[in-house]
Amino acid sequence: MKKISIIYGSTTDNTKDTAEKIAEQLKDFCPKIKDVAKCNADDFTDADFLILGTSTWGAGELQDDWYGMLLQLKSVDLSDKTVALFGLGDSNGYSDTFVDGMGELYKFFNGKNCKIIGSVSTMEYCFDYSSAVIDGEFVGLPIDADNESELTDERVADWVQNIKQSF
Repeated sequence: MKKISIIYGSTTDNTKDTAEKIAEQLKDFCPKIKDVAKCNADDFTDADFLILGTSTWGAGELQDDWYGMLLQLKSVDLSDKTVALFGLGDSNGYSDTFVDGMGELYKFFNGKNCKIIGSVSTMEYCFDYSSAVIDGEFVGLPIDADNESELTDERVADWVQNIKQSF
């Protein structure tokens, strides 16, 4: 069986909670779930599939724990990896930087020649701008736990069904 790692950065536990929901949906695949603050480069190279999550802070920035990890991964070959992304943001309070942290992860891992899967239509989201939108779709799963928490379970379930096809 292919190895799946779910790696997240979470400050307020909303991203951790979403990572756990994704892991529950993938329990038949026995994914490993890890906090990026407790990871090293081996956690990325040992997995066949990476599901990576971050919240968005400040003016569209990654969750803090990701910065050190991306520096560690800068010289690591990840070109054989399949990556799915999820990001948390506040579409009301930060409508002009909605899930930009996910956009930052996309830029990094796309630049490492990873295969990125799991894009999501923007149709069901209300926001002004997001760097996580490429060619009219989000590069991964956007979650707004602040304003649309009642939609999280359904969005996670639908997205996991979509990315499972790649496993």
